[in-house]
Amino acid sequence: MSRFISIGLSLIVVLILLFLARRVYYSIPEPNLEGHDIYYSYVEGKRLTEGKNPYARILDGDMRENQKYATYFPVFYELSYLSQEMGMRSLEKWIAFWKPIFLSFGLGIGFLIYAALAQRKMEWLGVFGAGFWLFGRWTLKIVEMQTFDFIPIFFTVLAVFLFPRKKWLALFFFSLALGFKQIGIFIAPLFLVWTWQQAQENRLRQVFLAGLVILSVPLLSSLPFLVWNWEGFIKSVLFSATRLASNQFGVPSIDLLLGWEGFTARIFLLGLLAAAYLLAFTKPRHRFLFTFIVMSVFIDYNSVLYSQYPAWVTPLLPLIFLDGKEDLP
Repeated sequence: MSRFISIGLSLIVVLILLFLARRVYYSIPEPNLEGHDIYYSYVEGKRLTEGKNPYARILDGDMRENQKYATYFPVFYELSYLSQEMGMRSLEKWIAFWKPIFLSFGLGIGFLIYAALAQRKMEWLGVFGAGFWLFGRWTLKIVEMQTFDFIPIFFTVLAVFLFPRKKWLALFFFSLALGFKQIGIFIAPLFLVWTWQQAQENRLRQVFLAGLVILSVPLLSSLPFLVWNWEGFIKSVLFSATRLASNQFGVPSIDLLLGWEGFTARIFLLGLLAAAYLLAFTKPRHRFLFTFIVMSVFIDYNSVLYSQYPAWVTPLLPLIFLDGKEDLP
């Protein structure tokens, strides 16, 4: 089979998979979203339309019990506000506006997996990887919950793929992912490690600039809230590191079994992450592998575990085959 025919046939198969996935996604019954995470993203946008600070509520809490605080960086809260100002005031209209956008990014992840592998003459592995992502239970769970995780997952995977040939663009995409949801924050040290390894001179300056790019979108989008109520904003963002253990699977983390809380409860998580970062220094050409390892450590050892978290590692599995390809774009 010639290369041209192989690419053509694999592309047709992937397009069919994308078409079928879209049909499946829209056939999933919509649950009552009130009380779910996406509902509170709508609520935070509504609070902004009313002139209320979504981050101020945490000042009445104890930094332990979860009262559905606004814990993410504000990019999506701001977009939620803008869409409501555009007329999507009711939850039903708001979801009808955002759902196709969320699903487009979910489908985009599948095509990104295929395109990345096809570029390296692994188009049929790309077909497998796309199907593995599109119809997996964790992907379908996000579709059912209608959260916006597909957006930051897409930009995170794209950032890892583009680095190091398009380093600054990759760092910006990663910054954009963090602006939506900071679950991927533990990958940030990997980008700094890769920047250090790539730099031929002025390594500290390069790492410093990389850090600024990574911080750019979260920081710029957060400035209005820092001015509005800096204490509420900082406590809200840090709440994920101080909250009590919680998960949706009934599978406790080791800190919960040992009865540890606070910083002590994060010792295993932080220790394994530190080990992964150190190992990354020795394997500069294994970007997807170490991204997968870091996110797996987060999922397995974090005190809090929700059903959308496993979807953050799913697209990384087939892309590990790209590691070691020095001529990636």
